[in-house]
Amino acid sequence: MTTAATDTPAPASTARGLWTRFRGPLLALLLLVVSGVVLGALQSGEQHGRLDPRSADRTGSRALSQLLASHGVSTQVATSSEEAAAAAGPDTTLLVTDPDVLTQDQLTGLHTATAHTPGRTVLLAPRTEALEAFAPGVQMETPAPISVRRPSCSLPETRRAGSALLGGLRYTTALDGADRCYPGAGTGGPTLLRLPAPDNGRDTVLLGSADLLYNHHLAEHGNASLALQLLGKHKHLVWYLPSVSDPSSVQDDQRGFLDLIPAGWRWALLQLAFAAVPAALWRARRLGPLVAERLPVTVPAAETTEGHARLYEQANARDRAAAVLRSATRTRLAPLIGVSSAHAHTADVLLPALHTHLTSTPATEAGLHALLFGPAPADDKALVHLADQLDALESSIVSQERHAPREHPDR
Repeated sequence: MTTAATDTPAPASTARGLWTRFRGPLLALLLLVVSGVVLGALQSGEQHGRLDPRSADRTGSRALSQLLASHGVSTQVATSSEEAAAAAGPDTTLLVTDPDVLTQDQLTGLHTATAHTPGRTVLLAPRTEALEAFAPGVQMETPAPISVRRPSCSLPETRRAGSALLGGLRYTTALDGADRCYPGAGTGGPTLLRLPAPDNGRDTVLLGSADLLYNHHLAEHGNASLALQLLGKHKHLVWYLPSVSDPSSVQDDQRGFLDLIPAGWRWALLQLAFAAVPAALWRARRLGPLVAERLPVTVPAAETTEGHARLYEQANARDRAAAVLRSATRTRLAPLIGVSSAHAHTADVLLPALHTHLTSTPATEAGLHALLFGPAPADDKALVHLADQLDALESSIVSQERHAPREHPDR
């Protein structure tokens, strides 16, 4: 009877087996690392976002920043409300690119810090909360389509610039002295509203959209002239880029678990998900039913048996190996003791017949049941012992059948 191989493999074969088993995941990990390094190298340069004066993308504002610099206006980028409030001193222009990102505390603190310093504040598409802080009494109306519009007001900056690309949110106010420019279609409210400066304060400009500040729109119509005059009135411009990653945007006692994770974790999770799908498809065993194929060569049964035994040993599949040994023994014993092949694996039929044939080697049915139908061995030593017992049992039955007296028919 052939049993599972128990000899210890050589170190070289063990290393080869480990490499064969783990080379796929290791190659996938290497590919992931190389891809990360390549992406990091490609993105190692200065990469900035929308309305960033350092960005040369279509929706960046680097062209406007360079235009302002050529006219003697210095631009300082601020990324927190405290930095913007500290930089917006007297005779400066404060541009807030996304005021809706700011919390109520940030809006109030920024307005309080800048309200009594001469200069100008420009807000891009502010909504209700930002209007309450910087422009009380101003109401927001439904957006208008973004298109080239005429100024239709007496504000000197707009009259010199002429037609410009505006639209978006519209604003109305009953305040005297306000300049209402670039109105929407028909009787719609203005998309550019300038509120006059109070005593020793700064005027406020509300723009319904930021499209005229983008790099790919700046050279169109009067966009460059209007942007230069609105933002270049003073020699120093504070370009504030609000962000949800600003520590002052969330109170310490209101932070959750996700707020403590560094920015960009969602993109990292998405990349891992994309990497997991090809890995799952690559590791999939089969995508359809098994197909029988003719082997190109004849493999000896001994080699097949030994190969199965080594696979069982490598996978520690003692239960499967024991089941195969017991099933083969029952199949061979059944015809020797007069049991049909259909009942070879039925304990209630096989065991009584087997017990009656063991005259020279007494054995209880309980012992035979544990031998032929028992649990899986606990270790390799127990598996080898089980194989020896099954071999001894089969040899005993074969020996008895060989020496049993045979009846001859009368002549």
